[in-house]
Amino acid sequence: MDGTHFSLRTSSSFLLLLIFLHTSTAQICSTPTSVNISENNAVGVLVATIDLKPGVTVNFTDDGNPDNAFRIVGNTIEAAKVLDFEDNATHVVMIICTEKATASKLELPIVVSVYNLNDNAPVFEQNPYHVTLNELSPSGTTVGRFAATDLDGGPLYYTLMPASSSFALKTSTNPDLLVVTPVDFDKVKSVQLILTVQDAPLTAANSRAPFSATTTIMVSIVDVDNRPPWFQPCSRYEVGGAVVCQSNGYTRSVVLNEQEPGVLSLDPGPLYAIDGDLGLDAEITYSFLGGDGGGLFQINPSTGNISMLKPVDVLGTISLTVLAAQSTNLFQSSSTSLSIRVQVKSLNPPQLQRTQYRGIVSAVGSMAIDAENKDQPLRILATDQDYTATGGINPHITYSVKGSSDFSIIDGYLFMTKDLPESTSSLQVVAVDSTNNESATAQLIVQVTSGLTTTSLPDSTTDRLTTALQETTEETTSTPNPTTESTAHPPTGGDTLMTSRTPLYPAVIVPGGGFGAVDMAALGASLGVLLFACLVVIVVLAVRVRRGKADWRKIAEASLFQSSLGQKGQKEGIQYTNEAFQKDEDGGSNGGGGGLAARGSPQYEEVLKPSVALNVLRDDTSEAGSDKTDNEKEVKPILTKERRLDEGYKSVWFKEDIDPDAKEEVVIIPDSREDDSEEEEEEEQEEEENMKTPRVMFNDADLDSGLGVKMEDPGEDSEEDDEELTADL
Repeated sequence: MDGTHFSLRTSSSFLLLLIFLHTSTAQICSTPTSVNISENNAVGVLVATIDLKPGVTVNFTDDGNPDNAFRIVGNTIEAAKVLDFEDNATHVVMIICTEKATASKLELPIVVSVYNLNDNAPVFEQNPYHVTLNELSPSGTTVGRFAATDLDGGPLYYTLMPASSSFALKTSTNPDLLVVTPVDFDKVKSVQLILTVQDAPLTAANSRAPFSATTTIMVSIVDVDNRPPWFQPCSRYEVGGAVVCQSNGYTRSVVLNEQEPGVLSLDPGPLYAIDGDLGLDAEITYSFLGGDGGGLFQINPSTGNISMLKPVDVLGTISLTVLAAQSTNLFQSSSTSLSIRVQVKSLNPPQLQRTQYRGIVSAVGSMAIDAENKDQPLRILATDQDYTATGGINPHITYSVKGSSDFSIIDGYLFMTKDLPESTSSLQVVAVDSTNNESATAQLIVQVTSGLTTTSLPDSTTDRLTTALQETTEETTSTPNPTTESTAHPPTGGDTLMTSRTPLYPAVIVPGGGFGAVDMAALGASLGVLLFACLVVIVVLAVRVRRGKADWRKIAEASLFQSSLGQKGQKEGIQYTNEAFQKDEDGGSNGGGGGLAARGSPQYEEVLKPSVALNVLRDDTSEAGSDKTDNEKEVKPILTKERRLDEGYKSVWFKEDIDPDAKEEVVIIPDSREDDSEEEEEEEQEEEENMKTPRVMFNDADLDSGLGVKMEDPGEDSEEDDEELTADL
């Protein structure tokens, strides 16, 4: 740039000098002192025109046409080649005019300025660029500056592709690459960006297409030690942008009182961990955390292999915790569980009951039936002779169909999980004892057909079948066939279920034990009838119980009255009127002041107790010979042998032990009304309803032989009640 300015100053000074000399001589020719021409010109384009007097010729001086960029044609100067502003922006041309007549000469300078055009594209220094970035670099971190150059000068405009949420340019005219969000090394190992530059605004005002250039920026993410070891296998979860890997632990079964040689094989695989920072892959050390199971096991600190030191003599499960830590950074550590089940040695592997199973299935979700016995479902069952106490049933045996996800075995029953065309498949069923991985296999031939009778689902398999069908549906993207339908009707006896197929909808499964609306209606009607019958029985029993309580109260009051007759100071020959018997239906009435005992008195309370009344009756009947205290008087009920013929008269004597020689006899006197006809009984009942309330009279006549009780009117007491009372007595 300084050399260019020096050339211009020198040329200008020389030009002024020539002009001065020119003005001092006769003008034989003239020309413009400076002209402009655009770069990238065409050859032969006019640069300048020289005015010549007659007889004057013009030529370039010896050094007046540098680089031979121009030529003189007649009295004009033309461009002899294409000029480039970037090569030389100014050319000084020297011409000499010669007059033949006078031999006068005149030298004239011409300054040719080349006009700059936008004819160059921007250029990046490198393609591609390689940079590294720490994964923990915060937002706003500058990754690098990636500027382009343009020989034409002027501002440049940049764009970054693809649009990324992790990186961005500072501005459209500033190519500094910045971090927007931190990049996780485990998610992104490297990023490839395309940077484009152009020498015109992104929305150019003119129609000229801008010159542009592109380059690639390769950003390599550098891993940082920010994660602990991860036991394998593990399930990854993202929590708040951080990634954790959860291990479900390891399991193993050992035999009681037997030592396993070598390294223990674990489930789901060997115990090992990897550095969570995959780019660092630091060395891991292993150890037991909080004990080694009582010195039964040991762990290799470098490999994590578990081995037994001595046999285990106790049944159960031994739970251990394994710690994995980085050798160079013990703060980065994690733990997992190790469960070792101690069990009795298996002497017999499981055995399938058949070597070949043949089943027929009709629709998705339907249970396969036995091809040999079409009235029964196909039951796949394996027995284990180690479980003789349970009839050979090993609860730890699981069943599966090998190499096929079209069928599922649930509780020993085979189900189709996908919609299959009619065909016959030859498969293999596997029964595995999950405690020791012993297995048995058998051939399974399944025929898929339509219009078939299937059996109902056991209650325990309904939920598991639904889960299996959902898992199968998630695994496949095929849509169900809408041209078939399998409608299952609820079984009534739980034996078989008839399934009809009509072209409409997918299969519908009704679990075993389900009922329809008709069945529920019938069940409700039956329960209603039973409930009504129970209510009737309860009402009848309540009436009978209430009636029995009234009879017992009467008997108890009579017994209390009998006991009171022997008390001292009792006046003989006095007539008693028992008003308590005036209203038989009023079980709570004792009568007025002439009753046997006043309400609320101790004697009355004793009478009301069922236990007291029952004991009194038992003493009078079955327990007459039991031991009694000296203070108690022996009361013996005796019915007289003498028959009274008076109508409505009944005699009861409570004979005290006056005559020790008297014999205890009980004579039931038949009622004279028993001989009457039914018509007489009806007439008597009508008369009794119209009469007043009956009264019971205790006569003092003939007290020497007992107490006479005269019933003036039977009242509402029927013969049936009398017979019941007599039987109770």
